Amino acid sequence: MVAPDPATNPDVKYLTYPMYVGGNRGRGQVYPTGEKSNINSFGAQQTGQIAEVSSLEKGETNVTIINSNGTKTSQVVPAGLKLLVKEGDLIKADEPLNIDPNVGGFGQEETELVLQNPVRIIGYLAFCFSVLLTQVFLILK
Repeated sequence: MVAPDPATNPDVKYLTYPMYVGGNRGRGQVYPTGEKSNINSFGAQQTGQIAEVSSLEKGETNVTIINSNGTKTSQVVPAGLKLLVKEGDLIKADEPLNIDPNVGGFGQEETELVLQNPVRIIGYLAFCFSVLLTQVFLILK
C-alpha cells in the first residue's frame, strides 16, 4: 500500500524525527590481502607523466603513468577518493595521487525519519518499556 501524498491531500501530515548515528571511521587500515582501504593516500608507483585518467566500474579510477623510458604503469584508485592529479601532470615516485582522506576518529551523520502514523511511536515506546521491564524483572528474580 502506498502512503498518501501530502502535496495532493492537505489533510495528511507526517511527523519527522531527527536521528543521529555515529561511528569510528578508523585510520588507514590495510586489508588482509595487502590492499589499502579507501581512507589511505595512494602514491605513484613511478616517476613520470600522467598519460590517462579514466573511470572504471564501481567508481574506481585508473591512472596511467609513463616514465622517461616509455614504460607505462597503471594504478587503480578506489571509489570515493578525490584525485590531486590530472592528465599531463608530472609526478614523482610515491607522490600522492589523491587527497589524503585519512581523517579518522569519530564521525557523525544526521538524517530524518518520516513517521507516517503517530501510533507507531506509541507502539515503539510500549515495546521499549516492555523490554526495559523484562530486563528489570530478570535482575530482580
